Amino acid sequence: MTLTDLQAVLPLIVVAGTAVAVMLVISFYRNQTVSAILTLAGLVLAGLCLPFTWALGPHRIEPLLRIDAFANFYIALLLAASFAVTVLSHSYLEKYRMERGEFYILLLLSVLGALVLAASEHFVSFFLGLELLSVSLYVMIGYIFTKEKAVEAAVKYLFLAAATSAFLLFGMALIYAELGTMEFSAVAGLLSGGEGGRSPYILAGTVLIIAGAGFKLSVVPFHMWTPDIYQGAPAPVTAYLATVSKGCVIAVFLRFFAGFDLAANPGLFLCLGAVAAASMVAGNLLALLQNNIKRILAYSSIAHFGYLLVAFLAGGQLGAAAVTFYLVTYFAAALAAFGVVGYLSPTDREADSVDDYRGLFWRRPGPAGLLSIALFSLVGLPLTAGFMGKFFLIGAGTSAELWGLLILLAVSSAIGLYYYLRIVVAMYSSEIDDERKYKGAAAAAVPPFAASVGAVLAVLAVLLVAIGVYPEPVVAFIQTIVESLPGII
Repeated sequence: MTLTDLQAVLPLIVVAGTAVAVMLVISFYRNQTVSAILTLAGLVLAGLCLPFTWALGPHRIEPLLRIDAFANFYIALLLAASFAVTVLSHSYLEKYRMERGEFYILLLLSVLGALVLAASEHFVSFFLGLELLSVSLYVMIGYIFTKEKAVEAAVKYLFLAAATSAFLLFGMALIYAELGTMEFSAVAGLLSGGEGGRSPYILAGTVLIIAGAGFKLSVVPFHMWTPDIYQGAPAPVTAYLATVSKGCVIAVFLRFFAGFDLAANPGLFLCLGAVAAASMVAGNLLALLQNNIKRILAYSSIAHFGYLLVAFLAGGQLGAAAVTFYLVTYFAAALAAFGVVGYLSPTDREADSVDDYRGLFWRRPGPAGLLSIALFSLVGLPLTAGFMGKFFLIGAGTSAELWGLLILLAVSSAIGLYYYLRIVVAMYSSEIDDERKYKGAAAAAVPPFAASVGAVLAVLAVLLVAIGVYPEPVVAFIQTIVESLPGII
């Protein structure tokens, strides 16, 4: 590698170096606060390196990575989300009397895998980044091993993710056997030109890769793992699963399909359209049946990524910009929601039942207000970032005349209004004095917000409102970023 190559991947090097530094420190001195501070410092330093990589312009690390404005934006987004998860994790893990330094090593390695995915333009780097992300997640999900549900969730994720990796590898092998290349741009160019378009190897390989990516995004019919893993994992890890581990896969999808005209590939278009429709409908309907907040958010995440697929199918710069903007709004809302859940959770269980939040506002107005803003954004109410996100998704779908999917998006979003507002109504309920009806997290003695947690959640809430009121600067910046995608139609 040249010095320019090293400069281009400097954020990745910093994250990897931070993981090594934390590993060395905990070998001599075990202190969770020190490990967390080192992790936060490494993530901040990686973020500070981005202006140097941005100044290089588009740069390829042959043949695996492409560092351009698009990759740098997603790297910045993933680093910011990981920073928030680290702060939330420190507060959450302080409740448990166990060695916790290894958690931050796993988190940093998982972040490194996500950053590799954000810059990937080759199937090899795609698979390596995905496995680095996933293997670390196996342990993070079951890290609180004293909780039976956490261990169960970790085992489920391990077996399902292993099977998914096999699908991905086989799909990549089939495409390589037919086309003789694993570079995204070359594969997209050959397929767009009609070469191999009707080959059974290409069709089978594409289906297997979509199945593997669909599992990571938890869209229908690859969604069955989502509620159990969301419920069993520690709340900060669930926040990480809902945001970072999915956002990096979206980045890969956008880069791979940038040169595709999906409308000219009816089979693939129909397949993804069916996945989007099923995800929107099933995610919202199944969320109606839940009484567990983490399971509600799990099923709603299935619906949200169904919404994303509508703009993804619209294609072009408008579709890619709508997907990216919506992802930003979803990141902020999901991190805020799971952050409040983790803050309210005692050591013996997660505060994840709807009844746990009944009357919360009258005892702890701060957490109740923050969670309300997050839920309002997720449902897409006006003056929140989620509303603007859905507005741009609908705009992208309208430009491509995806009327059927847009109708489903509107109807399923209306269904989501019920189960989100059900949680809000519970928080502002006045039944807290009836101990026979209620005894939950809202009634428990919850300590004040740690300064770091309060700051992170406050920033997220401000972002959700600010972007909802004045989205133009963010939208303009994202449109500029999307233009850097090579081959974007």
